[in-house]
Amino acid sequence: MTSALDITQSVKPPRAVFVNFPLGHQTGPPDQPELQRRIVADAMRAFETITTSATIVELPYVWDTNDRSWEEIDYTKGWMPARPSREAADKLESDRQAKYRRQ
Repeated sequence: MTSALDITQSVKPPRAVFVNFPLGHQTGPPDQPELQRRIVADAMRAFETITTSATIVELPYVWDTNDRSWEEIDYTKGWMPARPSREAADKLESDRQAKYRRQ
């Protein structure tokens, strides 16, 4: 699934589904699980029907231009696990080394 049509066209994947939504939101806005499930189900059906290489199917969904909630998400936080404390990191390393010594 892609929301970057020009890039996807240049890469020529075996098959792709394009959704004209903001980058990173191919399955829709946050907190809309029914819409997200519908988009994923439509994408899976499209993948099943594509028979020609480098085909890109455009799904007919339209982003509500009044919904700007996606802009409020801080993508710099929350995607990576928090860095463990020095003590926790030492414990993880100690456990890892003990595991390999037992093998």
